[in-house]
Amino acid sequence: MHPPLVEPLTVLAAPAEPVTTAGDGQLVLAALLGIVAVVLLIAWAKVHPFLSLILGAAVLGVVASVAPDKMIASFTGGVGTTVGGVGLLIALGAMIGGLLAESGGADGIVNRVVGRVSGRALPWAMAGVAALIGLPLFFEVGVVLLVPIVLLVSMRTDVPLMKLGIPALAGLSVLHGLVPPHPGPLVAISSLDADLGLTLGLGLLVAIPTVIISGPVFGNLIARYVPATAPAALLPTRRDADGGQAARPDVDGDLLTDDDLVNPGGGRPGEPVDDSGTETARRTPAFWPAVITVLLPVVLMLLRAIGELTLDEGTAGRKTLDIIGTPIVALLAGVILAMFTLGYQAGFSRSQVSSVLGGSLPPIAGILLIVAAGGGFKQVLVDAGVGNLVADAAKDANLSPLLLGWLVAVGIRVATGSATVATITAAGIVAPLAATLDRPGVALLALAIGCGSLFFSHVNDAGFWLVKEYFGLTVGQTIKSWSVMETLISVIGFAGVLLLDLVV
Repeated sequence: MHPPLVEPLTVLAAPAEPVTTAGDGQLVLAALLGIVAVVLLIAWAKVHPFLSLILGAAVLGVVASVAPDKMIASFTGGVGTTVGGVGLLIALGAMIGGLLAESGGADGIVNRVVGRVSGRALPWAMAGVAALIGLPLFFEVGVVLLVPIVLLVSMRTDVPLMKLGIPALAGLSVLHGLVPPHPGPLVAISSLDADLGLTLGLGLLVAIPTVIISGPVFGNLIARYVPATAPAALLPTRRDADGGQAARPDVDGDLLTDDDLVNPGGGRPGEPVDDSGTETARRTPAFWPAVITVLLPVVLMLLRAIGELTLDEGTAGRKTLDIIGTPIVALLAGVILAMFTLGYQAGFSRSQVSSVLGGSLPPIAGILLIVAAGGGFKQVLVDAGVGNLVADAAKDANLSPLLLGWLVAVGIRVATGSATVATITAAGIVAPLAATLDRPGVALLALAIGCGSLFFSHVNDAGFWLVKEYFGLTVGQTIKSWSVMETLISVIGFAGVLLLDLVV
């Protein structure tokens, strides 16, 4: 089995000896109450998920009769291991995404592809573009980048908005749930000790048909039942020379200031920028260099997976691929390349490139904290023995680990509205089952959990309201379109995982 993404931190390592002598019934009650506490705090009390996960872990530990010092050691050990294995990768991925967004590279990719297709091919092009730029971008950032383009293309071509919007949302959502370096897949891979390259390759195989069916195919159907008009206030605008506004797909105007770079994405479409005298003319990066930059980390990680399957261990080629395909090395290579192909190529100075890289980190602070607290919650579950109980129960019930992982993630996703919380918790609960599976099986288990974490987004999910407002939909229309699309992604993706389980 492939080694974990990072070695556990010795200072914060969770206790090796059992942390409680509670019986099975008490452990089951503790797990249920801990999860219920997290759900109620997030969904009802509106407490931030970071605090909710900490308090949920405390409830779990108290009910399971875990000594306070051991509970704290277990929780902090989980936090340290998770941040060490996942936090660095999320930060590097955010840096690539920040350069892609601020340089105009994302706009260049969208405009190049959409500008060369028309009519029936537009929804398919939109899905492909969303999947491509969704590789390094978080879902919310991808929505903010893509939706103005979707609105503008719909207005100019008279193609129904949902026919273009659903494929774009499907491409972003599938990549967010199934493919590293997004937080959910990374957490599942780290928790289950799955092989990242193998999971990435299998995830892409699952993602392609899932995007097609839940994107262009479903979008063509739902456009008949959900008429939507692009909200005029959200159409992308650009300042004219005389200070007026005209509909153009450039939300930042034609000049870029250092203030914009330090606070990326903080402005509104068409809002005048702060004229501090530090403007530089923006040049949109070339199409193919931008595409190569986005794909470089993915290709390096896939090459490592291919090398593990085809080359003998210890050979020079195998060692080389093992090094360059290590996730942190692959993403670091992507950041360095992006500095040149997206940053300097766009006309940024060295200080501006540095500002973009630094400005991409504050928006992910909340995500990192949630992931860290989720890692602590997961570790308390594991150390208390809940995971072993679930593994034993699954064996006795002859229940597939893949189905169990998917069902647990579905339940927590529907209850909390958070795909990340669902992934973290489900991975912690079913982690002992991974020991019974081969390497492809563990990778598929991570993907099954990722699919479950996307099931039926509704009113307790921030993404639900983001889509509703951007597309000017009612709550009912959002459920018919966005919520159903998310459910399709979850079910179709899981079906793909089950099919792969038959052949790998």
